[in-house]
Amino acid sequence: MSHFVLEIGTEELPARFLKSLESELCGRFEDLFKESGLSYEQINADCTPRRAVLHVRGLLPATPVREEIVLGPALRAAYDADGNPTKAALGFARGQGVDPSALLRQETPKGVYVAARKQTGGQGASSIIAAAAPGLIASLPFAKRMHWGLDRFLFARPLRWIVALMDGDVVPFTVAGVASGRMTTGHRVMGRGPFSVPDADSFDAVLAERCRVVLSSEDRRSIITGAGDKLAAAAGGRVLWKDSLLSEVCGLCEHPVPVLGGFDPSFLELPPEVLLTSMETHQKSFGVADGSGKLLPCFLTVSNLESQEPELVKKGWERVLRARLEDARFYWKTDLKASFEVWQEKLDHVIFLGPLGSMGDKCRRLSLLCQWLAGHPGITAACHVEPGAAAVAGRNAKADLVSQMVGEFDTLQGIMGGIYGRLMGLDPAAAGAIAEQYLPAGPDSPVPSTDLGALLSMADKADTLAGCFELGNIPTGAADPFALRRCALGIARIIMEKGYRLPVGEFFAKAQSLYSQDIRWKLDKETALAKLLEFFEGRVKHYFLTRGTDTLLVEAALGAGCQDVWAASRRLSALEEESRRPGFAEAAQTFKRVSNILRKQGAEAPDAYSRDLLREEPEVALADAMEDMAARFDALWAEDRFAELFAMLGGVRPAVDAFFDGVMVMDNDPKVRANRLGMLRVLLSRMEKLADFSALQM
Repeated sequence: MSHFVLEIGTEELPARFLKSLESELCGRFEDLFKESGLSYEQINADCTPRRAVLHVRGLLPATPVREEIVLGPALRAAYDADGNPTKAALGFARGQGVDPSALLRQETPKGVYVAARKQTGGQGASSIIAAAAPGLIASLPFAKRMHWGLDRFLFARPLRWIVALMDGDVVPFTVAGVASGRMTTGHRVMGRGPFSVPDADSFDAVLAERCRVVLSSEDRRSIITGAGDKLAAAAGGRVLWKDSLLSEVCGLCEHPVPVLGGFDPSFLELPPEVLLTSMETHQKSFGVADGSGKLLPCFLTVSNLESQEPELVKKGWERVLRARLEDARFYWKTDLKASFEVWQEKLDHVIFLGPLGSMGDKCRRLSLLCQWLAGHPGITAACHVEPGAAAVAGRNAKADLVSQMVGEFDTLQGIMGGIYGRLMGLDPAAAGAIAEQYLPAGPDSPVPSTDLGALLSMADKADTLAGCFELGNIPTGAADPFALRRCALGIARIIMEKGYRLPVGEFFAKAQSLYSQDIRWKLDKETALAKLLEFFEGRVKHYFLTRGTDTLLVEAALGAGCQDVWAASRRLSALEEESRRPGFAEAAQTFKRVSNILRKQGAEAPDAYSRDLLREEPEVALADAMEDMAARFDALWAEDRFAELFAMLGGVRPAVDAFFDGVMVMDNDPKVRANRLGMLRVLLSRMEKLADFSALQM
């Protein structure tokens, strides 16, 4: 078995490209080997800022040799009366690459045919890779590409060298004028090279020992966290690791060396959020805190080399960070001299989204919408929020967008509003809500911790959704420039996790009504609302599917209604639990049959039935079972006891099965037929509250 290694050397790649590049590089070569019939034992890829490396171990040196029989024309058409091959036979032989004299006779169920015995395979792995590698490398996808020099070849960054070795031999090919070979380049300072790689097995050792490159991102991460934790502990603290930043830093260096620096303790007067954002955003550095979580006047950064003068390196980082913190302190002090009233006036000159008015207009809408939410029965049943505090939170929600601090650090929007709100005398609940208004920031981000924060977040998202949909700015498969999918999912998650019983159709209609009537809309309100509700249900469905819930169960539960998102989620949970019980598939088929009959014959089905028209024992038994169930069902429904409701339906199922087995629903007597359909309609009216059983394909 062979060992193949490929190294694509480049100028510095953006850190955000590396993870997907590893995956794509592996995936493309896996597909190549599968198509070519080359087996292997292990394939893996690693990337640093200056190289993408692929290792394929246990690779078959050549494709397996196989013999196959290829049928040609019928024997009678292959030879003339004198036994000489005809044009058909000659053409077949030529096409298969064999001499006509080597053609065989092959018996088949359809008669005797001429055939050719061919050997396939045996192609060397090196030649397969050499032919395919240029195209595979060129096809690697990146968010942005560039070309350089006179070549029109596109890649994330210019290619500088390529190593391609099959065991000890070079696999020859050329990409963008760069020929493959065995010469690699190391760390820009600590191991420039070039260095010769004798064979594929030696590659990692050459890279580590001579090039001074730590190839594995996991190894770089371990070096950073291990040494960083020791440095912080020596200073009496712990590093505030942030996973996204740590991944980025791992992608910025080839030889990580953690460095602990310090700054003037006077900067600790700034909010911790400001200090950490300044460190993380500009310096790609981590904060350090004591045991109680209070920030210490030091930071951890990562150098990309082992300096001969580490103190000089540290002072350089400290000098740059000090300048950043001085700027932040200036913004902080300037903002504290302003007021929310001044910022509110400035918001009238900040555009929200095109025709949707200013940010000031948005804040006035949010104030009204938050008040409406605070008084809605579906909210008050779950929590108590003061309408006055809700109005204040909405009115001041976007004020910090015109502050100096948020102008410099846009990721602090909302957070600074909450901090300034507390310092400038806003209602504490309103200030806390302003800080949480952008939560959840993604599918795994937490929802706001406070109810007022949750209401403000929902109001903000609903206002954006309502306005964009009436303008016709509806997300497509390829584009969602206003992050409307995230808005919809955020509302759904808040409702589900907070237990609000808020009809989303009513909520979105209220958000629509608060917009100015002077706006020239592309869609009328009814059409926009219908499209918005369809979109919203799609996001709720997608949310459950991405959590691993069975597609049919999601379709069934949400098919019974998604206006009350909390109830829909609880119905789905109960349906999942019920689906694990013995006999569920049979019960689903029974109730699906009820749905299907009424879908086809529903036009003549009344909404009630008469016991006087019940003639057969099975229909009387079903009527008794349904009447026994009715009051109990309604009581359980009022208490949202969905698991018991599904169990109750299961209890009625034997009577339904007996009804179908012993009664002709479509009786010749129209009165009897209508009465039996009416019974099924009454049963369905309760069934369809729980689930759309017609969606279940069991």
